[in-house]
Amino acid sequence: MTDLAKAAADIMERAYAPYSNYLVGAAIRTAAGNIYVGCNVENAAYPLGNCAESSAICAMISAGEREITEIFIMTRGEKPGTPCGGCRQRLAEFADSQAQVHCGLSTGETITYRLGELLPHSFDLEQNKT
Repeated sequence: MTDLAKAAADIMERAYAPYSNYLVGAAIRTAAGNIYVGCNVENAAYPLGNCAESSAICAMISAGEREITEIFIMTRGEKPGTPCGGCRQRLAEFADSQAQVHCGLSTGETITYRLGELLPHSFDLEQNKT
Protein backbone atom coordinates (compact mmCIF):
# COMPACT_ATOMS: atom_id res chain seq x y z
CA MET A 1 0.00 0.00 0.00
CA THR A 2 1.40 3.41 -0.91
CA ASP A 3 1.99 6.09 1.69
CA LEU A 4 -0.99 8.06 0.37
CA ALA A 5 -3.30 5.02 0.47
CA LYS A 6 -2.14 4.15 3.99
CA ALA A 7 -2.75 7.69 5.21
CA ALA A 8 -6.26 7.64 3.70
CA ALA A 9 -7.01 4.21 5.21
CA ASP A 10 -5.78 5.29 8.65
CA ILE A 11 -7.82 8.51 8.72
CA MET A 12 -10.92 6.72 7.35
CA GLU A 13 -11.06 4.81 10.66
CA ARG A 14 -11.53 8.15 12.47
CA ALA A 15 -14.52 9.23 10.37
CA TYR A 16 -17.72 10.20 12.17
CA ALA A 17 -20.56 8.70 10.12
CA PRO A 18 -23.30 7.50 12.51
CA TYR A 19 -26.08 8.29 10.02
CA SER A 20 -24.81 6.80 6.76
CA ASN A 21 -22.19 4.39 8.15
CA TYR A 22 -20.18 5.34 5.04
CA LEU A 23 -16.64 6.02 6.23
CA VAL A 24 -14.39 8.04 3.94
CA GLY A 25 -10.75 8.99 4.32
CA ALA A 26 -8.82 11.33 2.03
CA ALA A 27 -5.10 12.00 1.77
CA ILE A 28 -3.72 14.71 -0.49
CA ARG A 29 -0.14 15.18 -1.61
CA THR A 30 1.02 18.70 -2.31
CA ALA A 31 3.60 20.04 -4.73
CA ALA A 32 5.97 20.28 -1.74
CA GLY A 33 5.51 16.54 -1.14
CA ASN A 34 3.58 16.91 2.11
CA ILE A 35 0.52 14.79 2.90
CA TYR A 36 -2.63 16.17 4.53
CA VAL A 37 -5.56 14.01 5.60
CA GLY A 38 -9.23 14.39 6.34
CA CYS A 39 -12.24 12.20 7.10
CA ASN A 40 -15.95 12.72 6.70
CA VAL A 41 -17.83 14.18 9.66
CA GLU A 42 -21.61 13.86 9.58
CA ASN A 43 -24.14 15.95 11.46
CA ALA A 44 -27.72 15.34 12.62
CA ALA A 45 -28.70 18.39 10.55
CA TYR A 46 -27.90 16.49 7.37
CA PRO A 47 -26.31 17.53 4.95
CA LEU A 48 -24.28 19.95 7.07
CA GLY A 49 -21.39 17.55 7.51
CA ASN A 50 -17.91 17.74 6.00
CA CYS A 51 -16.60 15.51 3.26
CA ALA A 52 -13.21 13.86 3.73
CA GLU A 53 -11.75 15.65 0.69
CA SER A 54 -12.90 19.02 1.99
CA SER A 55 -11.44 18.28 5.43
CA ALA A 56 -8.07 17.37 3.87
CA ILE A 57 -8.08 20.55 1.79
CA CYS A 58 -8.76 22.61 4.92
CA ALA A 59 -5.77 20.97 6.65
CA MET A 60 -3.58 21.80 3.63
CA ILE A 61 -4.72 25.42 3.52
CA SER A 62 -4.27 25.76 7.29
CA ALA A 63 -0.66 24.62 6.84
CA GLY A 64 -0.08 27.32 4.22
CA GLU A 65 -0.03 25.17 1.07
CA ARG A 66 -2.13 25.68 -2.05
CA GLU A 67 -1.21 23.08 -4.70
CA ILE A 68 -2.51 19.49 -4.81
CA THR A 69 -0.71 17.04 -7.07
CA GLU A 70 -2.44 13.81 -6.06
CA ILE A 71 -5.27 12.56 -3.83
CA PHE A 72 -6.31 9.17 -2.50
CA ILE A 73 -9.90 8.60 -1.38
CA MET A 74 -10.49 5.45 0.66
CA THR A 75 -13.98 4.00 1.17
CA ARG A 76 -15.64 0.70 2.00
CA GLY A 77 -18.21 -1.02 -0.12
CA GLU A 78 -18.55 -2.99 -3.31
CA LYS A 79 -16.66 -0.48 -5.45
CA PRO A 80 -14.39 2.50 -4.78
CA GLY A 81 -16.22 5.76 -4.14
CA THR A 82 -15.43 8.92 -6.09
CA PRO A 83 -15.57 12.52 -4.83
CA CYS A 84 -18.98 14.21 -4.82
CA GLY A 85 -19.56 17.06 -7.27
CA GLY A 86 -18.80 19.75 -4.69
CA CYS A 87 -15.51 18.12 -3.76
CA ARG A 88 -14.56 17.74 -7.41
CA GLN A 89 -14.87 21.51 -7.74
CA ARG A 90 -12.96 22.04 -4.47
CA LEU A 91 -10.14 19.85 -5.76
CA ALA A 92 -10.12 21.76 -9.06
CA GLU A 93 -9.49 24.96 -7.10
CA PHE A 94 -6.11 23.62 -5.96
CA ALA A 95 -5.15 20.97 -8.55
CA ASP A 96 -4.82 20.99 -12.31
CA SER A 97 -6.81 18.74 -14.62
CA GLN A 98 -3.96 16.19 -14.79
CA ALA A 99 -3.82 15.60 -11.02
CA GLN A 100 -4.32 11.94 -10.15
CA VAL A 101 -7.40 11.02 -8.13
CA HIS A 102 -7.03 7.51 -6.71
CA CYS A 103 -10.25 5.94 -5.44
CA GLY A 104 -9.72 2.77 -3.45
CA LEU A 105 -11.01 0.19 -1.06
CA SER A 106 -9.24 -1.27 1.95
CA THR A 107 -9.12 -4.56 -0.02
CA GLY A 108 -6.56 -2.96 -2.34
CA GLU A 109 -8.83 -2.38 -5.33
CA THR A 110 -8.06 1.07 -6.77
CA ILE A 111 -9.28 3.04 -9.75
CA THR A 112 -7.27 6.10 -10.83
CA TYR A 113 -8.69 9.06 -12.72
CA ARG A 114 -7.34 12.41 -13.81
CA LEU A 115 -9.24 15.27 -12.18
CA GLY A 116 -10.19 16.52 -15.65
CA GLU A 117 -11.97 13.21 -16.30
CA LEU A 118 -14.08 13.62 -13.17
CA LEU A 119 -14.81 17.31 -13.73
CA PRO A 120 -14.19 18.20 -17.37
CA HIS A 121 -15.62 21.74 -17.31
CA SER A 122 -14.80 23.11 -13.87
CA PHE A 123 -15.15 26.73 -12.84
CA ASP A 124 -11.84 28.50 -12.45
CA LEU A 125 -10.45 31.81 -11.23
CA GLU A 126 -10.35 33.28 -14.74
CA GLN A 127 -14.10 32.77 -15.15
CA ASN A 128 -14.76 34.73 -11.98
CA LYS A 129 -12.76 37.83 -12.91
CA THR A 130 -14.70 40.85 -14.03
